Amino acid sequence: MESNVHKISCPDCRLSDLCLPYGLQQNEVKQLATIVKNKRPTQTDEYLYLQGDAGQNLYAVKSGSFRSFISDANGNEQTIGFYLPGELMGLDALQHGFFTCSIVALETSMVCELPLSRLNELCAEIPGLQNQMLRILGKEIASDHDKILLLGHRSAKERVATFLLMLSRRYASLGFSSTEFNLSMRRQDIANFLGLTIETVSRQFTELSKDGVITVKQRSIQINDMASLKATVKPCLPDQLSFIA
Repeated sequence: MESNVHKISCPDCRLSDLCLPYGLQQNEVKQLATIVKNKRPTQTDEYLYLQGDAGQNLYAVKSGSFRSFISDANGNEQTIGFYLPGELMGLDALQHGFFTCSIVALETSMVCELPLSRLNELCAEIPGLQNQMLRILGKEIASDHDKILLLGHRSAKERVATFLLMLSRRYASLGFSSTEFNLSMRRQDIANFLGLTIETVSRQFTELSKDGVITVKQRSIQINDMASLKATVKPCLPDQLSFIA
């Protein structure tokens, strides 16, 4: 049986200010809701789609979290990102019509499925929806820039600190605590994303804990000293980046 959360539509969703309905009139949100399909929950380690699959839909995260990664010819994986509620997955298929990465659930998660053919039709009818799509694409580009800065010639400590600050900002935008949150991703996923070893990531968490900057309890992170965490990053990244402002 589907849960009540699963049945919530766009006009009533608490994520509407983060997702596609942002900035739309109430009647336009109702139009958008008519094309949204609620999929069954995606279980932990279950794939939402695979690299090379036909990209016929976009997916908005309703609850839970996902990891995106690219596989090479030898089956080696490179984690390229993580998705939280309110964020849109599948934009990479807009160029050639197929997904260029795979998406797997980090925990039991739920998504809203948006058929691209219907979404394109609505964008032609609702200018605000087209503007929102452009805003989301711009956000994706800015996120890619942040990742380049994160990985470019930074120490392990700087990479881990930046990663935590980026998550802090994203959880805050969801209305959750910016200083206390769970890491749904495994240590090996974080290490792969940051270009570090699992041992190095664990060591950095331990050092930040010893310094009193954070408290780590299994997958729970509490940021005790936000100023110190930002100070670790500020000397190496531009001040205009929102996660260190």
